[in-house]
Amino acid sequence: MADTLQKLETVIRERRVGDPALSYVAKLTAKGRPKIAQKLGEEAVETVIAALSGDRAATTSEAADLIFHLGVLLADLDLSFDDVLAELERREGISGIAEKADRAKD
Repeated sequence: MADTLQKLETVIRERRVGDPALSYVAKLTAKGRPKIAQKLGEEAVETVIAALSGDRAATTSEAADLIFHLGVLLADLDLSFDDVLAELERREGISGIAEKADRAKD
């Protein structure tokens, strides 16, 4: 699974600097972070709608779109899936309630 995310991340980073006429990633990147974030939000909503309808195939497809667009946003911020995975590992064993309470203190 991690290999798939690493491959996706590599492709996204390579295509960011490509020709926007030939690459969706380059085209989205050229539109800037607000557009990238908007697209990520749209994919999140579409994932929720598919899940609420109980359509497993559509949910899987929309979740893939969501992860892809998250990768584009992370690349725009010079972050990686490894950064996200490290944060998840940091949180391992911490109750979600306790973790949220700790964030509220900041």
